[in-house]
Amino acid sequence: MSGPTASLRPPAGARPPVRHPEAPPPGELLGSHYGQCFGCGGEQPHGLQLAARAGEDVSVTAEFTVRPAHQGAPGLAHGGVLATALDETLGSLNWLLRVVAVTGRLETDFVRPVPVDTVLHLDAQVTAVHGRKIYSSAVGRIGGPEGLVAVRADALFIEVKVDHFIEHGRDAEIKAALADPDHVKVARAFEVNP
Repeated sequence: MSGPTASLRPPAGARPPVRHPEAPPPGELLGSHYGQCFGCGGEQPHGLQLAARAGEDVSVTAEFTVRPAHQGAPGLAHGGVLATALDETLGSLNWLLRVVAVTGRLETDFVRPVPVDTVLHLDAQVTAVHGRKIYSSAVGRIGGPEGLVAVRADALFIEVKVDHFIEHGRDAEIKAALADPDHVKVARAFEVNP
C-alpha cells in the first residue's frame, strides 16, 4: 500500500488530535450510538452489531463477526460490509473527540478474503485535525488482534452541527430519537455518519 491519496493526507498546519477530557476511559465499551444503526445497533438483526472500545489517546478497537447474512461470494464477507465495519469503527473515534462528524471520504484496501464466521479485529486512530476536518486510519485483522491484515482504510470526517441530521434525516426517526427521555441516547443518536 502506498498510503492515502492526497485528499486523505493531512495538510500542512494540521494538528495532532486531542482526546476530550470527558471522553470514555481506555477499555470502556462505547456501545451503540443508535439502536437502528446498521453498523453498531442492536436492533438491526442483519446489521454488523460492531462493538467498539475506547483505546489510548484518540484510538478505538472493535470486533465484528462475519455472519452468513454478510457474505458476498459464497462463504466470504461482502466487500461493502467490510467497508461498513471500517467506517463504523472510524466513526466511533469522534466520540473520543466529542464532536459530531460525518464521513466525507473513505478509501479502503482489501488485502485478503474474510471468511464467514471470522472475527474481524479492528484498530483505528485519528491522525490529525485541521479545522472541521478529522483525518483517521484503520486496519482490520483476522486470526486475532495481531493477526493477518485483511482490510485497511483511510478516512476524512467533517465536523457538522446536529442540524445536519435534522435537516436531512427522515422525519419519523428524527422525532423518535429526539423524544427519547434519555438525554445521552439523544446526543449519541446524532454523533456519527449520515
